[in-house]
Amino acid sequence: MKGTILDYNDVDRVGIISGDDGQRYNFDIQEWKAATLPKAGTKVDFSAVEQQASAIYVDASASAGLSQAGSKKIAAALFAFFLGAFGAHKFYLGYTKQGVIMLLLFLFGFILLGIPSMIIGIIAFVEFVLYLVKSDEEFEQTYVVGHKPWF
Repeated sequence: MKGTILDYNDVDRVGIISGDDGQRYNFDIQEWKAATLPKAGTKVDFSAVEQQASAIYVDASASAGLSQAGSKKIAAALFAFFLGAFGAHKFYLGYTKQGVIMLLLFLFGFILLGIPSMIIGIIAFVEFVLYLVKSDEEFEQTYVVGHKPWF
């Protein structure tokens, strides 16, 4: 059966899975079969006996999506570092309006002694660092799913 982890308590090492059948299943860490600890929001595949989940694995289709998010994160970070002042990373992530704002401020910023252009460059560098610091899951939730255009 497939489902999503609703909650996991690190102290008690127990959690709750919401199954795709609409039922909730309790689980213990001994049933977790992945290398990393369970985390709320993780898609899982498990066996259910009454209201207990057993043999819990991270869903293969969900992990494939994470690897794509990871590659999107690295590409966006590289765009932010090398072409960030032009808003390339914004265009790459689908934020056209914000990309145009960055591009125009950078180009027309030279009229005002380059100060707006320097500010846009600093913003791009800060976003580069933020992209690298976030985990793949956080990056996907924040910038791909959550559509957060700035910082």
